[in-house]
Amino acid sequence: MDRNTIVGLVLIGAILVGYSIFTKPQREAQMAERQRLDSIARVEEARAAELMQAKKAAAEANAEAGDSASIRRMNEELGNFAAAAVGAEEKLVLENDELKISFSTLGGRPYTVELKDYQTHDSLPVYLIDGDSTIFALQFFADNRGINTGSLYFEPRLRTGSDEQGRNFQELTMQMDIDEATSIAYIYRLFDGDYMLDFDIRLKGLDKYRTDRMQFDMDFYAPSLEKGFQNEATYTTLYYKFFEGDVENFKARSRSEFQEVTENTRIKWVAFSHQFFSTIIMADQYFNGAFLKQQRFDDGPYVRRYSSSIDMPYDRSGDQLIGMQLYFGPNNFTSLKSYGDEDLEDVVTVGGSLIRWINAYVVIPIFNFLNRRIANYGIIILLLTLIIKIALFPLTYRSFKSQAVMRVLKPQVDEISKKYPKQEDAMKKQQATMDLYKRAGANPMGGCLPMLLQFPILYAMFRFFPTSIQLRQQSFLWAHDLSTYDSILDLPFSIPMYGDHVSLFTILMTVTTLISMRWSNQANAGSSSMPGMKTMMYIMPIMFMLILNNFSAGLTYYYFLANLITILQNVIFKQFVDEEAILKRLNSKKAKPARKSGLARRLEEIQKQQQQAAKAKRR
Repeated sequence: MDRNTIVGLVLIGAILVGYSIFTKPQREAQMAERQRLDSIARVEEARAAELMQAKKAAAEANAEAGDSASIRRMNEELGNFAAAAVGAEEKLVLENDELKISFSTLGGRPYTVELKDYQTHDSLPVYLIDGDSTIFALQFFADNRGINTGSLYFEPRLRTGSDEQGRNFQELTMQMDIDEATSIAYIYRLFDGDYMLDFDIRLKGLDKYRTDRMQFDMDFYAPSLEKGFQNEATYTTLYYKFFEGDVENFKARSRSEFQEVTENTRIKWVAFSHQFFSTIIMADQYFNGAFLKQQRFDDGPYVRRYSSSIDMPYDRSGDQLIGMQLYFGPNNFTSLKSYGDEDLEDVVTVGGSLIRWINAYVVIPIFNFLNRRIANYGIIILLLTLIIKIALFPLTYRSFKSQAVMRVLKPQVDEISKKYPKQEDAMKKQQATMDLYKRAGANPMGGCLPMLLQFPILYAMFRFFPTSIQLRQQSFLWAHDLSTYDSILDLPFSIPMYGDHVSLFTILMTVTTLISMRWSNQANAGSSSMPGMKTMMYIMPIMFMLILNNFSAGLTYYYFLANLITILQNVIFKQFVDEEAILKRLNSKKAKPARKSGLARRLEEIQKQQQQAAKAKRR
């Protein structure tokens, strides 16, 4: 190592030692400052933690004070029932192949009721009861305190079993204990394959709380489930049956927003009905009375709001079991009738008196018979139409023959009209015409009476098809749902009375009705003395088209088929009825002395009296 190298190394070492000595105080100062800042941060963190703890303690103290106040208030309002006002809501389910019912421990009530075999028109599940908007609760006074079980919590208990007939069931008991000797329990039992839910209320020890009356409240919204809102609303209403009495209902077509009634007599059941489904509460024995109310909606997600306050048969004893049943299901006439002599089938709107008898004992049995053997409802309606037309064939044929008689007499009727053209000779013309009919053995009403006898069948169909749940969401040809209208064109506007769509079955029905009317007018050309009637016969089909455009496609399809068959029958009859032979027979009858019936004699006497009165008036 040379001298220069050694000198360089010594200088570098001296510089490093000098720099270290020079910077040491600065590093110590920095470390001291860092320690000071860390100490301050730790103090601030400790203070923040102490402040947070103080706030938390204050909040807990406030909450404790609030809870104490709330508990005191509940104790004052509810007494021994206050303990049931605190709890956690829990959901439990009873389910079979038809129903899925969710229950809430808050109120111990059905929370949702789903019909598993059905969907809404837009393919959503059908819920008859849905969510928190439903009221399902007992109301009563206990030691002069108003108690509503809808805001109290119940303890649930589930079990399964079978009854004496071997039917399997699921049972849910919702029990609320008030004290060691007092409780209220709701017992729900759902059997396999049934839409009926057994519902018992078991009361224990309430007599010591001086409870003298018990009221059961049901309040819920009926959702819109079908495509045609107005048609659905037409068949959605509230029904109730008097104990061992008749069934009453609110007017579904009423324009009043609210309808209500208070019945202070015994009631067997109350039904909250949709077009195709119902929720029914039925007593094993009877209810003491009820306040019932419904609210109508013109559009939106709901068609009705139902409210009921039912006076329960509480006997003020210590222990009591109040037996009831809840029906959540379809408005199937045959199924509802199978529940016994309770008249539950009356919630299905199939008409009254004679019309109901025709539907209940003729139309529905035939329809069910065909339904068990044929899957296509379009074919079922076709066969039903053929069966009805065959049954009415004697009346139809008699009507056609009477029309043929009037046609062959038309020239002679025209001659009488020419003989008495003046208005003052109207009585003479009428007398001469009646003499002609009498001598010929013709009845001018013979063609009308058989047709009038068919009107009950036509009206029975009008009542049957719109409420037949079997047709719901069943398609045929272009109709996607035979229970509602078949739209082939949706209009961008709404026509008054007609609507915002075009129903093809309604158009076909109208066209065939006009053809049938024209045929009938031609057949009766000689017998009509009221030309205004001809105009009405053409106006009526147009009116029906406007009205029925929003009705069930099954109904307008039936009317179309009935008209078509009538036209074909008339064509066939015309080929087999010999009008010349009829004329010869009538002429031979005219040659014989006419035998006057009692009615004919009375008509002649009336006409003579009218003629004498007219002569006296002219004098």
